[in-house]
Amino acid sequence: MKEIGRREFIDRSAKTTLGMAGGVTVLANPGSVRATPANDRLVLGMIGVGGGRGHSLAMGFLDRGDCEIGYVCDVNRRLHEPRSQAYAARQGGKRPKCAQDFREMLENASVDAAVIATPPHWHSLATILCCQAGKDVYCEKPQSQNCWEGRQAVEAARKYNRIVQIGTQNRTAPYNLAAKRYLEEGKLGRVHLCRVFEQCYVADFEWGPDSDPPDTLDWDMWNGPAPARNYNKAIHIQWRQLWDYSGGQMSYQGIHQVDLARFLCGVDYPSTAYCTGGRFNTQGDAETPDTQMAVFEFPQMLMTYEQTLYTPYMLRSDNELRNGDIFPHWPQNATRIELYGEKGMMCVGRMGGGWQVYVRPKSRGAVVKDEMYGRYPDPPHKENFVHSVKSRNRPNADIEEGHRSMLLVHYANISCRLDGRKLQIDPKTEHILDDPEAMGLFKREYRKPWVVEDVA
Repeated sequence: MKEIGRREFIDRSAKTTLGMAGGVTVLANPGSVRATPANDRLVLGMIGVGGGRGHSLAMGFLDRGDCEIGYVCDVNRRLHEPRSQAYAARQGGKRPKCAQDFREMLENASVDAAVIATPPHWHSLATILCCQAGKDVYCEKPQSQNCWEGRQAVEAARKYNRIVQIGTQNRTAPYNLAAKRYLEEGKLGRVHLCRVFEQCYVADFEWGPDSDPPDTLDWDMWNGPAPARNYNKAIHIQWRQLWDYSGGQMSYQGIHQVDLARFLCGVDYPSTAYCTGGRFNTQGDAETPDTQMAVFEFPQMLMTYEQTLYTPYMLRSDNELRNGDIFPHWPQNATRIELYGEKGMMCVGRMGGGWQVYVRPKSRGAVVKDEMYGRYPDPPHKENFVHSVKSRNRPNADIEEGHRSMLLVHYANISCRLDGRKLQIDPKTEHILDDPEAMGLFKREYRKPWVVEDVA
């Protein structure tokens, strides 16, 4: 990094990384969960360990040395024994309890917090149930499957005084905190345009025949709040491309960049949202868009989101880049953010990609005025959550921030599903104005008994 002194930055960012960024104190409900002394181990209940992310989160928390896994909860009981065995080996032989229905874990007072890594159609309901049971929550992104349930999860966190951290780790990355400070100090000038990119290759798929679910799988609970559907093996791999379970690539991966862009720009609700795109590869059964372009209007600034799933030559940041003193080749970086200010352009890479500021050259060739390398922010994000649970300060990626970022995704998808209709947004209610058809996609119909109720 050039303009920002390295020692100064480390001193200034340490407190923020530990959870002091928001400066908001949340009072704990003393009757809902056991007290957690500063030197005590945090007992976690894992909800969803079948995918790579849930298991990775569990191992990452165990790596800290101040956490233990008290429960392994997964609708597929085939995973219980191997996961329980793996976690016991990392925590002195102590075996977690196992449950197919995570509500069993909610009744156990020894569990301090839940880690939710299910498919996203379960995220909001699971968060609400955990908050009601007095558990703090680390919930993977995306925060919700639709606008309405996202707000209900926020209300549950506030009503039951729970810490809820969303897995948008970029908010805890020191290099992103430095980039935000750089922008707030006016060093890029007024930013009038922010472009967000998600460019990769994701193949379409074709349904195979429906079948009976495996004997070890509670299919009804896996399907949960989604409409009733026969079991199909493809769903376990392709839920990201089905509206009943997710919001497509923008929801699954693009949300990381959308949230980081909103964080850097300091914006909340757009006044309008517009999105065009669709499924241009018509040879498969995927429902969500493979190509999208969205525009969000904020006061004195536009934000765009551009996505294509047909660009195998675009490069996501690998571990060498994430954990080394390397910058991406920005034109080929698949997950970049570009901020255009009056004095220069800033390129930012998510998940350790770092940032660079380009200004007008006096002769041919690029001029990098300022820069900072990045590091993968997953470990400090877990640190931020643990610190927040113990201190009762809201975390860097508080559920309110996760919800507001997901609203951009939901608004864009609603517009796209309505053939690119421009939506007018009411920031007070988060509703779409004067458009009953669009509001029909604001909330889903829930399947009993997996219903998200009005928390307020």
